[in-house]
Formats: sequence, structure tokens, C-alpha cells
Amino acid sequence: MSEFDALCANDGGLAGLRTAVRAFLAADRAAFGWTPAVDCWLSSWNPDFSIRLAEAGFIGLTIPAEYGGRAPADGTGYLHRYVVTEELLTHGAPVGAHWIADRQVAPGLLAHGTEEQRRRLLPKIAAGRLYSAIGMSEHGAGSDLAAVQTRATRIDDGWRLDGTKVWTSGAHLAHQIVVLARTSPLDPEHRHAGFSQFIVPTDLPGITISPIVLMNGEHHFNEVLFDGVRLADGDLLGEVGSGWHQVTSELGFERSGPERFLSTATLLFGVIAALGGRDVDDRTAAAVGDLIARMVALRQLSVSVARALTAGLDANARAALVKDLGTRFEQDSVEVAADLIDSVHGPDAAALRAMLATSRVHSPLFTLRGGTNEVLRGLVARAARTGT
Repeated sequence: MSEFDALCANDGGLAGLRTAVRAFLAADRAAFGWTPAVDCWLSSWNPDFSIRLAEAGFIGLTIPAEYGGRAPADGTGYLHRYVVTEELLTHGAPVGAHWIADRQVAPGLLAHGTEEQRRRLLPKIAAGRLYSAIGMSEHGAGSDLAAVQTRATRIDDGWRLDGTKVWTSGAHLAHQIVVLARTSPLDPEHRHAGFSQFIVPTDLPGITISPIVLMNGEHHFNEVLFDGVRLADGDLLGEVGSGWHQVTSELGFERSGPERFLSTATLLFGVIAALGGRDVDDRTAAAVGDLIARMVALRQLSVSVARALTAGLDANARAALVKDLGTRFEQDSVEVAADLIDSVHGPDAAALRAMLATSRVHSPLFTLRGGTNEVLRGLVARAARTGT
């Protein structure tokens, strides 16, 4: 396969899949009237859409059929999910409800979950009916997850969970939160040791979820307090003490996908399309050309991560690069769209200006969520130094 063919991601059955997703989105939008959005994987939560998308066969593409999923028999599920993800993001579809469960929780369950957990949770994820949040960041422990203070203490009949998580996307709507907690005392010589993960139902006693509201009134983030929450042994995800390894593996799925450079694509493509063939000055043309060239390069890098995951390879360093370069690209795209939008008139102008307003509010978040870019550059530097 040539590099160009790899970039297209239309080999095998991927081209037919891409066509099918586009047809579904066009028909679904016409039937149900949802509005394309920027940053749709965070901002657009529509449970009915998630169910329809699953019924059409476009969720659970990395989940084996024995657990209710649709993973291809040849092991190319990550490539199939990549293609679906690209189309969902570029169309601004309302995918927030199922997104984290399908992207991160499902691979985590397949890699580390018990058979009981897999059979209980994976069919719901594949059906678009399980909504999950991820409880990692804390006050004073954002990108430095080794500073996490939330504790899970062993008790006679399971575990007791105490602590606070912050910036927990969708926790107020989720059925569960996958929580990273310390299960053994801090060892200053091994800061990353002693962590475990737990699957925590949000309706348990002792959980308080408080909203963190953005300046424009949007509510996506939350502070979550765990006060003596009782967990069963069956709520432990993976092995006691293996939480750090599990979390870093899952972050590769979070950081490497096209949502790290296509969150603003609906706005950028919409503005360029609305301008049509009208003349623009050389400076603007160069800025647009630069963005599109960067997008193509980022897409090639992101596709390479999907192909590495398909092959069972470690792609954490490349995933960190996608996130670093991609989120800076997204911020730059907002500024270019803002420069162009004054020249847009007609029926699309109001919708594009609304997208721009949302993008302005979300833009500072791009380089923070999933790990700050400064921390990610450290990961890349270590990988380059060690050759891993």
C-alpha cells in the first residue's frame, strides 16, 4: 500500500463504510433536524441519535461480536471506527452521549475487564445506551496524574472511595464514571505506582455531582465528590496497582483520534464553502492553505496511529503528537475562520457565526483536555530519547 493510499483510509471495505455513514447522516439529519455543531463530541448530547447510530451499525466497531459489537473479523476495527469518527466530526453530528464509552471504556474493558464486566457493559456500549465519564483530573492533579489524591481503601466487603474529581465531562448525564484512585501509600521513588481503576455507578450513595458552567452557559464539565462511596470487588477494573499502566493505554485512544484536529472542522469547512469562489487576498489564501496542509499532515499521523492500534502496536508517542499538534491547529483554525466570516453573507451566515461563538469559548480547552501540550511534549521527548 502506498503512503497516499494509507492516507485516504479507503482500502478494503473502508470506502463503502464511508459512503454508508455519509448516507446515514444525511438521512438522519433530514428526518430529525439536528444542527451540526463544533466540538460535537463534547457539546452535542443526543441519546436518541446514539441509539439510531448504533442500530445502523456504526458504534461498537472495536467490540467483538460475542459482546454485541461489530468488530470486523480481520481485526481492522480501529480503522473502521476511524472512518466513522471522521465522518461524524466533519458533519458535526450529536455524538456526545456514547462517545467516551465507545472510544475509551470499551477498549479498557476488552484489555483489562473481567468476563462479567465485559458481558454486562460491552453490549450496552455497542447499542449506544451506556454513557460513561472518566474520572482522572483533580484540583492540583490535572496533567500530572501521579498527584491524584482520591483514595480507594480496602474494607471487608469491597472498597471505600473518597476524594474529588474535576473537569469530568458528562458526569451529570453518565451512568458510570471510570475513576483513577490511589490504593496504596505514595512511594516518592515510584510516583506512578499504587493506582487502580474502578467502575463507579453514578447513582451510588455518597456521590455529589456539581456543574462547572462555561461563560456562555453551557454545562459539560463537573466536579464530582466521592464521600465514603462503597464499591464491590466487581467494580475494580483490571488489577490492583495497575491503574497507571491502564490509564496511559486508554489515553492513547483519547489523544490520537481525529477529534483532536477536527473539532472545529464544521466551522472551518462551512466558512470556506460559504465563501465559494470569491476572491480573497493573498494573506487570507495563504492562511487557509496553511491550515488545510496542516490538517492533511495531522490526518496522516492520526491514521498511522489507527493502523498501529490495529496491528497491536504501542502508539502512545504518536498519539501525544496528534494531540499536541492537532489541538494547536484547532485553535489556529478558529482565528482564521474569524478573519473570514465577515465576508460571509446569506442563509449560512447566522449559523456560522453561532459556531464561531461556541468555538471561541471552547478554544482554550483544546490544548488542556486529555493532558496539557507541555506534558505531552515531555512524553514525546522521552520516547525519542529511549527509542520507544
